[in-house]
Amino acid sequence: MKIKYLIVLALCILSSNLFAQTNGLLIGTVQNTSTSERMAGVTISVNDSLIIVKTDSTGRFRISLGVGTYKVSANYVGFTAVTKYNIVVGSGSPQSVTFELQPSAVTLSDVVIKFNKPKSAIATDMVTPLSVQQLTTEEIKSNPGGNFDVSKVIQTLPGIGISNGGSERNDVIVRGGAPNENVYYLDGIEIPLLNHFQTQGSSGGAQGILNVSFIESLKLSSSAFDARYDNPLASTFVIKQREGNTERFAGNARVSLTESMLTLEGPLSKKTTFLASGRKSYLGLLFGLIDLPIRPNFYDFQYKVVHRFNEKTTLTAIGLGAIDRFNFAAPKQATPENIYTLRATPYINQWTYTAGFNLNHKINNGYMNFTLSRNVFDNQLDKYEDENRIEAARTLLVASQEIENKFRFDINKFVNGWKLSAGLMAQSVGYNTNFFNKTTPAVNGGAGNVIDFQSDFDFWKYGLFLQGSKNLFNNSLLVSAGVRTDMNTFTSTGDNPLKTLSPRLSLAYNVNSKWDINGSIGSYFKIPTYTSLGYVDPNGMQANKNMSYIRSDHYVLGTQFLPKSDLRFTFETFYKAYSNYPVTLLNGISLANQGAEFGTVGNEQLLSVGEGKTYGFEFFVQQKLVNKLFYVASYSWLRSKFSGLDNELLPSSWDSRHLFSLTLGYKLRNNWDLGLKYRYAGGTPYTPFDLAASQQNYLTTGTGTLDYGNLNALRLRAFSQLDFRVDKRINFKKTSLNLYLDLQNVLAQKNGSFPKYTFKRTEDNSGFATTDGNPLNVDGSNGIPTILNTDSGNIIPSIGVVFEF
Repeated sequence: MKIKYLIVLALCILSSNLFAQTNGLLIGTVQNTSTSERMAGVTISVNDSLIIVKTDSTGRFRISLGVGTYKVSANYVGFTAVTKYNIVVGSGSPQSVTFELQPSAVTLSDVVIKFNKPKSAIATDMVTPLSVQQLTTEEIKSNPGGNFDVSKVIQTLPGIGISNGGSERNDVIVRGGAPNENVYYLDGIEIPLLNHFQTQGSSGGAQGILNVSFIESLKLSSSAFDARYDNPLASTFVIKQREGNTERFAGNARVSLTESMLTLEGPLSKKTTFLASGRKSYLGLLFGLIDLPIRPNFYDFQYKVVHRFNEKTTLTAIGLGAIDRFNFAAPKQATPENIYTLRATPYINQWTYTAGFNLNHKINNGYMNFTLSRNVFDNQLDKYEDENRIEAARTLLVASQEIENKFRFDINKFVNGWKLSAGLMAQSVGYNTNFFNKTTPAVNGGAGNVIDFQSDFDFWKYGLFLQGSKNLFNNSLLVSAGVRTDMNTFTSTGDNPLKTLSPRLSLAYNVNSKWDINGSIGSYFKIPTYTSLGYVDPNGMQANKNMSYIRSDHYVLGTQFLPKSDLRFTFETFYKAYSNYPVTLLNGISLANQGAEFGTVGNEQLLSVGEGKTYGFEFFVQQKLVNKLFYVASYSWLRSKFSGLDNELLPSSWDSRHLFSLTLGYKLRNNWDLGLKYRYAGGTPYTPFDLAASQQNYLTTGTGTLDYGNLNALRLRAFSQLDFRVDKRINFKKTSLNLYLDLQNVLAQKNGSFPKYTFKRTEDNSGFATTDGNPLNVDGSNGIPTILNTDSGNIIPSIGVVFEF
């Protein structure tokens, strides 16, 4: 192994001189955002004036460049100029860039006079610039501690919380809302899951599914949502994938300590391109080497095929799939922590896929989209009183499947400066589950408390929307308004369109070329989760059919300052009021105050009577890559409170209060890149254990029982972590090699996690110690309660190589 390391080191040293003159290829397209038409004759400039070309009759451009990092701009008379930073051109697969230009209402003389001045962000988004942040594929790939995982990278954006004190989960918590309040769209097709090892009914998970090599851009909107999207309460993630390159067959292979991934792309014909990838993890092998009892492994697959019938009609097919396996093995050392994991965590067997088609047809001054898609999520969980898988000792069994078949249609027109959109959607939903959960032991001949039911139903969801926006007063004021309604055939009041009528209005005033003031107000609705709707009570009745859509009313006011075209400051205040939030009938608390672990959420009788509010402010600054340096910093102060049956607003599980992040990147000579990322989050609330109930139930549940009389009365210590990353790119004639080292928590900062309830072990860890020396009683009455401190502070290294060809 030492010889291999020496070879790699030698390559790094020699590469600076041997391949200094190597060239790469930059390709791309330009299109009109309002009409979706490709634009010919657009001026493409590299580093302002290094190279200037124009797009051809199909809106494409092609530039040969020396390997390196560039700023690329697109300019066209009558349209707002767009500049993209940190475009890395290597000698491997061609770098692809897509520009979307927005029509501008200025005159020709105005364009000449103001051509090189900074532009207001108002003109870049005809829906609203409010509460919007964007990431490019290069920013995702190079993010320190991100490890090519979209869900981890977005934690640097304002208002994004860190779950469970920064644990191994990937919950996306936006402005104090629950993880399942977000929706994700991939090339206009909704994807229900973003992560492996999903918590059904709550979202989240442990590792992102998406291949960042596919991503062109990611846009996060935390308010003022476009009316075309149904079900968002906290955010929408609109992810655009690039097309497979039209030049040649190409791809990349990524290998690290935890996984391997292969991505291929290229032309299938003159009118058809493809992108395809597959990934396999070997986390189970790694965890075995370091003697952890868990054995997680996953696979995922992704593709995109684009076929252009003619200049007006394009068919896009996308697919995304994942297979997850979470098993266990007896560790060499039976530590209390390892034994707890074996007893508390279920076996997980999941698979999911989304496949869909989008037909885009251009019409006069606009376009239409016809979208068909299908997604399936299959969730199998199994849990026992101990590591021995004996039927009589089973405490949890879930066999569940969610199926959605979706049709969406929208028409978009650009008329007299108005951008108008309207559309409809219809979804066929199927849900089935076999659910068994034993929560208390069988004592004195009793059966214990058991939830056991089967559910199988299907229904329809459908909705309508209308959205319009226009720049007024010589582009000084952007007005955007929309309305949406959603209905379903399952819930008692689901067929009433007035129940979910959701108007929204946003205004953006351009004070001058550097200052914008923004504001919005809107109401948004989300149907309860399928795990909630599918609950069947002991009488065989669907007990949650009378649930209502969850409602959230948003009020946002902010400002944006653009001192330079590459430097951006934003400040926003927000207030969100929730109603109809699900509350459990069993203990009377809001689902927002339960947190989320690996398993399922919502399989119980719920009432739509909860209320909540989140409020706070955000500050954000972003310096794009200039003079080898770029940085992103954000600070958020927020509060998140929800009520149960007692109507008392208490801090929710997402009430972090303080969030801060700083990411720095610096490009050295000879293709060396350095990155630092620091994150801080205030401690999240948690509920202490009911010690008497925990002692009685522990052998059955494998965990402690919470004291809901002291709901979220305690807080974890604040989360703090510094990550470091170094990349070295080596360019050959037609291939390239990227070596990287990614270190998470380089300061070995101890971060809190939820305490774990268990019983004291014997000296040799062969069993449980007892107060009387006898075997442990079924009700745990002679056990010795112990609270495990599972705070972690390990440095997590990731070493890998990406080979492009």
